[in-house]
Amino acid sequence: MATAVGKRFRTFAEVTVVVFVLSATKVLIHWFQLEFLTLNALFTSAIGAAVFIIGFLLSGVLSDYKEADRIPGEMRSALEAIYEDCRMFAARNTTFRLDLLRKNILELIQCFQETLKGEDNSDHRHVLGHIDQLSHRFAEMEELSAPPNYIVRLRGEQAAVRRLVFRVSHIQRIQFVPSVHVLVQSLVFAIVFLLLFLKTEGSPESALIFGAISYMFVYSLYLINTLEQPFRKRRQSLDDVSLFLLREFEDKLRVAGNQRGSD
Repeated sequence: MATAVGKRFRTFAEVTVVVFVLSATKVLIHWFQLEFLTLNALFTSAIGAAVFIIGFLLSGVLSDYKEADRIPGEMRSALEAIYEDCRMFAARNTTFRLDLLRKNILELIQCFQETLKGEDNSDHRHVLGHIDQLSHRFAEMEELSAPPNYIVRLRGEQAAVRRLVFRVSHIQRIQFVPSVHVLVQSLVFAIVFLLLFLKTEGSPESALIFGAISYMFVYSLYLINTLEQPFRKRRQSLDDVSLFLLREFEDKLRVAGNQRGSD
């Protein structure tokens, strides 16, 4: 429980530390009377423009995150359809090696999860290799006189899994409009700089306002970085896309394999 709470508030804690450092810097700047900017309408307009641009970038990144969140379910659906069709075929044709197919799918799921935990979590060549191995199982079914429409359906599900893996690799590797990222980062640094050297009376109210605005902008940078990498398995974060559906299917296959072995 404590670990889950720590993961949930990791970004909050990191941003809070940054904001605390900025607040301390602001106090020192005010103490040594280094503030030279006065509040005017242009300053508030700049903050409004920065909020709008950050919102634009978040909307684009969030769409990819939502799509990524659907991928594990769609992948399990396709893999389970392959397994169930092959299981039904094996029930009618006992010469078909269902255990090899089960092993192939298990290795595919394990490789997919391990790749996301690796240094280069966008390199899915090994996962694609396991997907290609399914073609050998389908070829065996053809040799055992499986109906052509059966094979076509299985290959369609195989293509769906391959397409989902390609999409994960693309989302993990590509940055959404890099030029907009540079713009947002420069805007955030500019706004924080203006806030640091804005003339204030040094009251608790002004300190709270400075902290709140800085928190909003700094947190947005962390949030964009988080949403751009939906599968953050190395970070052990609760913000990453969960793969529990694939893990449940993995457990189901292991149980089925153990039951068949005991038989």
